Amino acid sequence: MSEKKPKECPPAGAPLWMVTFSDMVTLLLTFFVLLLSMASLDEIKFSKANNSLKEAFGFHRVSPKLEYNIPVHPTPPKAEFTPVPQKIIKKAFEHIQLKITASKLNEQVELIRKDKNSIIIRLKESLLFAPGKPTLDPAAYPLLRKLGDIIRPLPLSIRMEGHTDSIPTTDKTMSNWDLSVYRAVSVMRFYNRGKLISTERLSAVGYGADAPIVPNTNPENRAKNRRVDFVLNSNTLNSSSTDDGAAPF
Repeated sequence: MSEKKPKECPPAGAPLWMVTFSDMVTLLLTFFVLLLSMASLDEIKFSKANNSLKEAFGFHRVSPKLEYNIPVHPTPPKAEFTPVPQKIIKKAFEHIQLKITASKLNEQVELIRKDKNSIIIRLKESLLFAPGKPTLDPAAYPLLRKLGDIIRPLPLSIRMEGHTDSIPTTDKTMSNWDLSVYRAVSVMRFYNRGKLISTERLSAVGYGADAPIVPNTNPENRAKNRRVDFVLNSNTLNSSSTDDGAAPF
């Protein structure tokens, strides 16, 4: 009888397919651990890492679509009015009125509340200038110094406005408009020369006979129109204009 060949024993150790399967499972485990470790990163970095892994495994790269939440802050509503300038003007008017009364200038100076942002201190021509002359009369210096002391502490700009009547000047080389400009500048130069008020707060303008307060129909009215107005305003003052001592209330 022929002898049967003994069956061959399988090779020692794990089957060959088990090694390949174990490698695949290990790689998958590593992959998921890597994804988990990157879970705390921001969306941009996570998407870049994800795409990199996809490329390593042979997937086509697709640009991620990221959604950004941009915070939108509502615009604060605009106030219908700003009460601060009005409060400043009100207090400034009361301050000037009190000082004028204390200095006994009521008969020489007319104080007017023009609007919510402006105050007018009105001086007649006869207090400041000789008839038809553009330069200040030295007799006006004490009055102007007193007014300078009153308005210097106020946080307001000051515009000198020169005005004349409708009668042409006797000087053929100077019109009423020229005379009003020269007079306004003369007053401003007085405060600048004496360093009584900072130049940054001062301006000058002349209107000639174009802004009368009463009709130029008689000598009394024409005398009222010949004047210099100090217009104190709360809107045009720069923050640097208070260096000469002006300060808010």
